[in-house]
Amino acid sequence: MTNPVVSVIVPTKNSAATLEACLQSIKEQTYCPIELIVVDNHSSDTTQEIAKQFTDMVFVQGPERSPQRNLGARKASGHYLLMIDSDMELDGKVVEACISAVSTDSDISAVIIPEESFGVGFWSKCKQLERSFYQGVNFMEAPRFFSKAAYEAVGGYDESMVSGEDWDLSRRIERMGKVTRTSELIRHNEGRIKLQGALRKKYYYAYHARAYLSRNPERFKISSRVGPIQRYKLFLSRPSKLFARPLLGVAMLAMKTAEFASGSLGYIFGIWRKSREVS
Repeated sequence: MTNPVVSVIVPTKNSAATLEACLQSIKEQTYCPIELIVVDNHSSDTTQEIAKQFTDMVFVQGPERSPQRNLGARKASGHYLLMIDSDMELDGKVVEACISAVSTDSDISAVIIPEESFGVGFWSKCKQLERSFYQGVNFMEAPRFFSKAAYEAVGGYDESMVSGEDWDLSRRIERMGKVTRTSELIRHNEGRIKLQGALRKKYYYAYHARAYLSRNPERFKISSRVGPIQRYKLFLSRPSKLFARPLLGVAMLAMKTAEFASGSLGYIFGIWRKSREVS
């Protein structure tokens, strides 16, 4: 029996620093056949040149990841879709494990692949510690591997969303069928995180979070499953892990608190700006 084609879709934007390692990890998968699709958002560096060394299926689309991913899905010929970012690297058996998972039950529509962060510098280590708490926690991890039929049935990613689009798609996919998980890892290259840059990123995504929160109002509550209260409970539920290196644990909590504050400001200013435009 012929293996089903898996289309791996990688959205990019000025991703030259990490893209080669990402695409090489796809090329080295144990599973075959894989169709590689790169959708670039008008990069000004050598992203497109690097992508063309690995695949002829390089397209241009913007302005954000959701339209890029949806274009990649429309171009895909695979029975399954795997969405990864250009700063991610796959363990060698990720695709094989996902196919194995969906093969056990025809009602499975999507697969969660846990992420493990790595990077350079102190704040990257803080982010690595934070993400390690999310592994195995379904409400913190959105699926990245989908049946194409289920993906198309729910309309793919909501292109009005700049942030929260992964969780939004996950919620809609869950209505189509079961979501399972694999133990194989995606390794997320955080690079060298600077605190100011991390806070700016949270501000940006929260500023544009209105579309997501209007469709998922329960996520707005600070006591929601992904809100600050539950995050702190999750971190503090494993004190031996959190404070194995006390300075790192305290710094991670401080970093997360600053991110929540920055996100709150971004959301407030986003609402204020929208109200000014309407008036």
